[in-house]
Amino acid sequence: MADTTQNQATHPPQPRKASWKYIGPGIVVAATGVGAGDLVATLIAGSNFGYTLLWAAIIGCLVKISLAEAAGRWHLSTGRTLFDGWASLGRWTTWFFAVYVVVWGFVYGAAAMSSSALPLQALFPGVMDLKWWGIACGLVGLVFVWFNKYAVFEKVMTVLVGVMFVVTVYLAIRVTPNLADAFAGLLPVLPDEKDSILNTLGLIGGVGGTITLAAYGYWVNAKGWTDTGWMKVMRLDNRVAYLTTGVFVIAMLFVGAELLHSANVAIASGDKGLVQLGDILEEEYGAATAKFFLIGFFATSFTSLIGVWHGVSLMFADFVARLTGRGRAKGEEVASGERERSWPFRGYLLWLTFPPMVLLFEGQPFRLVILYGVLGAAFMPFLAGTLIWLLNTSRTPREWRNGPLSNVMLAVAGLLFLVLCLKQIWDQPWGDFF
Repeated sequence: MADTTQNQATHPPQPRKASWKYIGPGIVVAATGVGAGDLVATLIAGSNFGYTLLWAAIIGCLVKISLAEAAGRWHLSTGRTLFDGWASLGRWTTWFFAVYVVVWGFVYGAAAMSSSALPLQALFPGVMDLKWWGIACGLVGLVFVWFNKYAVFEKVMTVLVGVMFVVTVYLAIRVTPNLADAFAGLLPVLPDEKDSILNTLGLIGGVGGTITLAAYGYWVNAKGWTDTGWMKVMRLDNRVAYLTTGVFVIAMLFVGAELLHSANVAIASGDKGLVQLGDILEEEYGAATAKFFLIGFFATSFTSLIGVWHGVSLMFADFVARLTGRGRAKGEEVASGERERSWPFRGYLLWLTFPPMVLLFEGQPFRLVILYGVLGAAFMPFLAGTLIWLLNTSRTPREWRNGPLSNVMLAVAGLLFLVLCLKQIWDQPWGDFF
């Protein structure tokens, strides 16, 4: 590992020109990070507060640009994977990731399949029960990721992102946003309601903030970017990722503000809120608009499913290779495609797909859901904190260590997610857990 760093310092790679033709991992991370639940959260924010929190949604995108850029910069500047960096901080990171990836994957698998099934059931009523649609989505995701390498995966994700983009922008235009109020929403003002600070922090941290931010560095390597010559390209790619996310967020906030807030209409939290929105759109604009929206809803949910199936399986494969000493925890290993053909990659794919199907029939076990919520909330402060640690020490070549702006942004992200984590832990019904 030291040889890789020394070699890059002695013979620095030729910088590639930042060009749109290279864009790819950013589209993947944007599509995976923005799920149906994120769109509902933004809709509800627009429904409850109008355009007041538009500024918070934009800050959320900027915060996550800094996190994803830091993850990508670690991979490119050191030639090492993020898990290899975590392992250098102590065995506690290995234990945290091991517990997290097992519990989180089990519950998330069921949630992702159910979320993808909802729009299909609404589009084709009476064809199948929700749980069978969910099983079908899980199996399609499994087969697709199992038999395709990153290049094909990226192309399919790009097409689905295009569908998401067209649908969300169309809806934002269709509801005729009040641009004067929207511009006023860029001023950092808190709503005059109870818990407005926590609601604002939740919106900043919620959209596109998942383990896929950590997976971004792995997708960068899978694309074939393995050294500092790709740094400018990666940074452009990352900005495109969160510009795309910003468009999704702003568009859905417009829909919430105009369609729901102005009419004082409330929708349920969670994925079922989007099904309700489909019914509202049908009443307002007709069946064609409603079906068009449901297609976009499916694209949003299914990109999150196959994105996690690929990205987190890639991380798990690297985790096992590092743990067993059977592979080098380097970017070149990820770029070669060996990780995607390994048994840990495919084993975790099976874990995401088949055990969670039980939850589609039985419902989610209470204690496991609590652990899932706590571990999920803890991951983002863990990511922000470890990136600050890795990128300010000798583990990173001096040229690519954090500057003042990066440190401020990562510190803000860490504090933000720590507050949200503590709130999540506080809100859990621990009295019923024991």
